[in-house]
Amino acid sequence: MGVADEQIKMSFSYPSDSTLMIAFNGIWKIDQALPTAEEVKKQLEKGPGVKQVAFNSDALIKWDSGILTFIMKVLTECNRLKVQVDKNGLPNGVQQLLKLALAVPEKKDARERIKHIPFLEQVGSDAVHFVHSTGEILTFLGESFVAACKLMRGKGRFRSFDLGLFLEENGARALPIVSLISLLVGLILAFVGIIQLKLFGAQIYVADLVGIAMVREMWAIMTGIIMAGRTGAAFAAQLGTMEVNEEIDALKTMGISPMEFLVLPRILAVTIMMPLLCLYANLMGILGGSIVAVGIYDVSAMAYFNRTKEAIGLNDLGIGLFMGLVFGILVALAGCLRGMQCGRSASAVGDAATSAVVTGIVAIILATAVITIVCDVLGI
Repeated sequence: MGVADEQIKMSFSYPSDSTLMIAFNGIWKIDQALPTAEEVKKQLEKGPGVKQVAFNSDALIKWDSGILTFIMKVLTECNRLKVQVDKNGLPNGVQQLLKLALAVPEKKDARERIKHIPFLEQVGSDAVHFVHSTGEILTFLGESFVAACKLMRGKGRFRSFDLGLFLEENGARALPIVSLISLLVGLILAFVGIIQLKLFGAQIYVADLVGIAMVREMWAIMTGIIMAGRTGAAFAAQLGTMEVNEEIDALKTMGISPMEFLVLPRILAVTIMMPLLCLYANLMGILGGSIVAVGIYDVSAMAYFNRTKEAIGLNDLGIGLFMGLVFGILVALAGCLRGMQCGRSASAVGDAATSAVVTGIVAIILATAVITIVCDVLGI
């Protein structure tokens, strides 16, 4: 093969007054200097009577994606000028690749996709979506309750190994982040409180402030928020990935309830571990407060811990444990709910994880408000 044969060539001819023939010669590869579609544009504009473009590839030796790029530009120009294109003269491989390329519709500009929705239509759509979502939540809660009843009757169908794994993941492996956050919250509470108490010479009462705040509410709320971001998102991502991979459909086909096999051990594990994590967070918060009081403001360590013991009552401890138990159930339910509602795409898994965190935190705040109001009414 000579050097002249390897040179890229393109020639034009007019088999008829209304047809432009583009002939490819030699080698068409992307690493070579390829002709541009401007030459074809000039030929089309030169003859206003051109109604069709055809191709001749008899002399084409080799080709790669370079010729596809060129032909796509020619097709775009022909569409603009409303000129028909006959692809029969192209190699079969090129024709097949063009079919694949043209089978995917071009994305429209983002501004063209924005559609103005009337206010009343938007309100109605949101209302319908809210009713539909509420129905899904109630259905999920009902199925969870039925699965829990089966478990209490000894008929729950899940592997004990899974329960042990979830206990470990949501217990021992959560200790580092719970330790750090609880210690820092105790430090912050002590700093904020002791600066004001120092004005009255009552630094010792920072033990009351930190102890009661941590034991009664703060430790449960902070641990719940940590678990919502850590565990709730993980549950949603795990179940969402199973939904994408059709593993949940496979369980249903085999007659295994996903609520019992997948959801129940997760809820049970978080419900068991949350009160224990809250107790641990309480100790770390009190320790953080003591670091500020004892280490910076010269409060006696013995006096600090004695004052903490006197300030904290069983009612405070019981309310905190109850809140931790409720928050654990809410976090697990939120994560599993969003995971089971996940769509069948990668982006849907991310959306499910985000929604699980938001739902869990909102549920924790609402539950805190309700429990606080009830405790105030009952006088405890």
